[in-house]
Amino acid sequence: MLHWLGIKPSYSRPRVSDDNAYAEALFRTAKYRPEFPARGFEDLAAARAWASHFVHWYNVEHRHSGMRYVSPAQRHAGADQAILAARHALYVEARERHPARWSRHTRNWSPAGPVTLNPERESVVAMAIGTTNRQPLAS
Repeated sequence: MLHWLGIKPSYSRPRVSDDNAYAEALFRTAKYRPEFPARGFEDLAAARAWASHFVHWYNVEHRHSGMRYVSPAQRHAGADQAILAARHALYVEARERHPARWSRHTRNWSPAGPVTLNPERESVVAMAIGTTNRQPLAS
């Protein structure tokens, strides 16, 4: 089907849903948007127009849970720290006003750290590289 559509296939592993978690999450987000056409696009121009609007929404308006509900544009501009600090202050104030409504701590509004695809894999690779390049000790 990809060849028929003139699309170069990827070289990722077939039938592996988490081969690229970011791409899979993006595809799911796109498919579940209310504006996504259930019967496909009329033509290439319509698909490009929809994708252009989707990318703008995704990067500018959509609040990402992995980044503590700020948009990528806000994070890229450095505005996320001020937004998250204001949210934290609001939650602390709400907890002080109505302590009976809170059974535990407030939500974590500290800025999210770096986002990586497979952080556990990176540490395993680094550890493997560190052990394979060592010479055995002579006894």
